[in-house]
Amino acid sequence: MFKIAHHPIYTHPLPKGHRFPMEKYELLPQQLILEGTCSPSDFFEPDIPNDKYIVAVHDPDYFYDLLNMKIPPREARKIGFPVNEDLVLREQIIADGTMKGSEYALAHGIAMNIAGGTHHAYTDRGEAFCMLNDQAIGARYLQAKGLAKKILIVDLDVHQGNGTAEIFKDDPSVFTFSMHGEGNYPFRKEKSDLDIALKKGIKDKEYLSLLKDILPKLIKDVKPDFIFYLCGVDILETDKLGTLALTLEGCKKRDLFVLETCKKNQIAVQCSMGGGYSPDLKIILEAHANTFRVAKELYF
Repeated sequence: MFKIAHHPIYTHPLPKGHRFPMEKYELLPQQLILEGTCSPSDFFEPDIPNDKYIVAVHDPDYFYDLLNMKIPPREARKIGFPVNEDLVLREQIIADGTMKGSEYALAHGIAMNIAGGTHHAYTDRGEAFCMLNDQAIGARYLQAKGLAKKILIVDLDVHQGNGTAEIFKDDPSVFTFSMHGEGNYPFRKEKSDLDIALKKGIKDKEYLSLLKDILPKLIKDVKPDFIFYLCGVDILETDKLGTLALTLEGCKKRDLFVLETCKKNQIAVQCSMGGGYSPDLKIILEAHANTFRVAKELYF
C-alpha cells in the first residue's frame, strides 16, 4: 500500500514574489494522480500531533513561543517566512505526516511526505524555511514507541542538514549523513556523523559514483533498522539556490539507488521532499514526481 502524507495546509499563502515555491505542494499531488502514478486513496491527511513528540526534539520554551507567537522578530526573520499561527500549525501537521508515514513505512516498506525535510530547524530555533524538524521528530517518535532503535538519516538536499546534526550530535542511536554543496548555505556548518561536502558544479557521474561508494558501506557499518531519506531536488543544475549541476535524470538515478539500497537491505524508509528552487516550477515538479515514480515502480 502506497501511503503519502498530504494536507491542504501544506500550501501556505506567501507574499507575492517570495522565492519559496509553495505552489508545488498543491500541484505535485495533482500531477501524480493525473499521470496515474498515484491514486487519491494513496494520500492520507496528517493531523496535529501530540506536543510530547515535538518537545522530545525541540526545546519546550522554543516550541511554546512558536505556538504563542512570541518568537523575537530577529529570530523570525531567520525562518524566512512571515510567521503566523497557520504557518506554525502547518509545521506541526507536516511533522505528523512524517511520524505517521514512518509507521506506514514499517508496514509497507516505504512511505512519502509531499512536504517535510525541514532539516534547518534546530533544537531551539528555526532557520531557512524550517521551524520544526519533521524527520528528527519522526525518529524520536519511532524510538519512543519502541518501533526502531538505530536510525539512519540520509540527507541528500544540496544544503547541509545543520539542524538535524545539532539535534543528534550527542546521540549515537541516530546517525546523521549529509551530502551537500560545500559552498551552499549554511555557511557555518554543523558536524553530522558523516558530512560529504561537494565541490561546485559536480555532475551526475561523479555524484552518483560517490553515493554508490558511500551508502552501502554506511548501512553495513551503522546497521540501522529504519532510514529517513531527505530527497531534496535542489541538487539540479537549474536550481537558483544550489551549487551542484545534476540533470533531472541524474537526480532520478540518485533516488533509484537510495531506494533500491533500502529495499535490498530490507530497511523501511520514509521520504520527505526537501528543497527545490529551479526558476521553472515544471522542473521542480518533474524532479519530485520522479521520486514517487521510482518508489511506485520499486515497491508496488
